[in-house]
Amino acid sequence: MKHTFKTIAAAAILGLAGVCAAAAEPVKVGVAAEPYPPFASPDASGKWEGWEIEFAQAICKQAKLDCVITPVAWDGIIPALTTKKIDMIVGSMSITPERLKTIDFSDKYYNTPTGVIGPKSEAFDATPAGLKGKTIGVQVATIHQDYANKYFAPAGATVKEYQTQDEANNDLAAGRLDAVQADAIALTDFLKTDQGKQCCELKGNVKDDPAVLGAGVGVGLRKGDTELKGKVNAAIKAIRADGTYDAFSKKYFDFDVYGG
Repeated sequence: MKHTFKTIAAAAILGLAGVCAAAAEPVKVGVAAEPYPPFASPDASGKWEGWEIEFAQAICKQAKLDCVITPVAWDGIIPALTTKKIDMIVGSMSITPERLKTIDFSDKYYNTPTGVIGPKSEAFDATPAGLKGKTIGVQVATIHQDYANKYFAPAGATVKEYQTQDEANNDLAAGRLDAVQADAIALTDFLKTDQGKQCCELKGNVKDDPAVLGAGVGVGLRKGDTELKGKVNAAIKAIRADGTYDAFSKKYFDFDVYGG
């Protein structure tokens, strides 16, 4: 009888340990596998760094979550979330009505304009009329692709898709594109490089369309994952209030990245 009791007790302890182990499983933070400086990119050793990496680390620390950065190809990052290969997306993903049909979002954690850059030698603006007859590069599966197809293509522009923002920027610098559309922060970062300084300049920001460009960037979450959403929203609010957000943001930007 004593042996039986010990066996039951041991089994119970092992079962409890299993529950604790399951509870301690890390939260997989999905980031785009394609480099997107200054938000997220791997260094020479393969370690991910950038503003959004520091943001993810800050909210995980605040929410007491054990998080692991998990790179996923951008065009498959939403399916990775819905199939539970990752638990959240921290990848400059704008909150749009179309995406809200499939996933949920946290509160906004940054919001900046959408810009267009082009050669210094050419004069045009970031309007359908200004881009008529030009070839504009955009990253595939982004709001910028959607916007260019909605506004610029019907007005006579050719929209060329790229797997990464770097590829589009490089083709612009090499003279194979007339313009590139992307988040203004990412474009500003490119224009600060030697390559960007030599070739290009900001032509302006596109006219806003919240239905396409969204209402800011949020953490992508699975529908129904209300507990994690609550923790993330509380963490965003806390790091905004205690100065943590501003502290790491100043390392990358000289303006308010949070937006209005």
